[in-house]
Amino acid sequence: MIKRRNFNKLVAASVLAVLPMAGFAQNKDPVKVGVLTSRTGVWAEMGEEVARGIMFSIDNANAAGGVDGRKILVAEGDDEGNPDAGRRGAEKLARSGHNLLIGSIGSAVSLAIVQGLDRWDAAYFATISKTDRLSGDSCKARSIRTVQSDAIDIAMINKWAPKIKGENFAVIASDYAWGHDSSSSFKKAVESSGKKVSLSLFVPLGAKDYSPYISQLKAAKVDAIWAAIPARDGIAFIKQAGEFGLLATTPVIGHAMLSEFIVRATGNNQEGMVGTLGYGADFQYPLNQAFVKAWKEKFNRVPTETEALGYLGSEVMLEGVRRAKSVKPAEVTAALRGAEVDTILGKLTVRAADNQLVVPNFVARVKNVDGEMRPVIEEVFTPDNAPPASPLCKM
Repeated sequence: MIKRRNFNKLVAASVLAVLPMAGFAQNKDPVKVGVLTSRTGVWAEMGEEVARGIMFSIDNANAAGGVDGRKILVAEGDDEGNPDAGRRGAEKLARSGHNLLIGSIGSAVSLAIVQGLDRWDAAYFATISKTDRLSGDSCKARSIRTVQSDAIDIAMINKWAPKIKGENFAVIASDYAWGHDSSSSFKKAVESSGKKVSLSLFVPLGAKDYSPYISQLKAAKVDAIWAAIPARDGIAFIKQAGEFGLLATTPVIGHAMLSEFIVRATGNNQEGMVGTLGYGADFQYPLNQAFVKAWKEKFNRVPTETEALGYLGSEVMLEGVRRAKSVKPAEVTAALRGAEVDTILGKLTVRAADNQLVVPNFVARVKNVDGEMRPVIEEVFTPDNAPPASPLCKM
């Protein structure tokens, strides 16, 4: 049985399935993974989804005999969406031996975690956090990011922005590292194409009332609004933007706001909404098609963006164990540095200069598919669109 602490019932039921013990080598140390994500706080919905994706990967690996003949053991922690709680949770997991860490959502949490990796003898796999600092001035040899960075997102925006209808835009973003990165990057991209951003609003995380911001957005009479508001906050914004008539008059372009749990929670408010997407179930690649098929067989639906990104991060992490033939964190990340890995998003390279998995990017639109609202990929930007590694990364 896999050891874990306080997982939610859905994930626990999956993990506690009977495993084929004969497939595990008796003389090899197990792979000990610390799934640290948001069980409470603003990113709780995303935390549940990313954990489900990670555990789907781990369950499948254990059912096939483990990784390199090693059983995978899991312990879990709640980062509460808070940097201090995340750092404490990561240290506790790492010092208990579960020192392959994965699953946190917020960029500020991830930035807090990576500072302690050498001290804790741990490695960290960032599956959701996009801030450029993780592959810039805060990059670490023991940290690998498997999701698009802000820079990768914005490289796509630079190509896409000239095609966005309108000349005058507003921005509304959450008031933390990722929100500011998104806002400034979009502004530069728009201005480089001869357009302008005439209003920028920043909202504290956990805000409940968006009416003052919506009033300003309506009064600005812009052609479209760039929105970068994550998770539960994004749900609140979209609902209120619908109630106050903003969505009926002004298109909203979402940066990481097309996740299925947001779409489901906001009724039909997001129908037709366009934006960035880190993963789409309709991406045509053999490994992804096999993943979607297996997921549908288990859950009777396609995987969400967040679930798939959790799965992707876990698969890269386990590939590092396989290549290193070791569970030592420094050896696992070293084995991945510069490596080409076959993933659900294609054959991708972990860039040696900054440990960023160079991934494709997507523009999607929310549509009704078989009676259900979900994002559908409209345009794919291949990995060669990604900008080079930041010179600020010194590993």
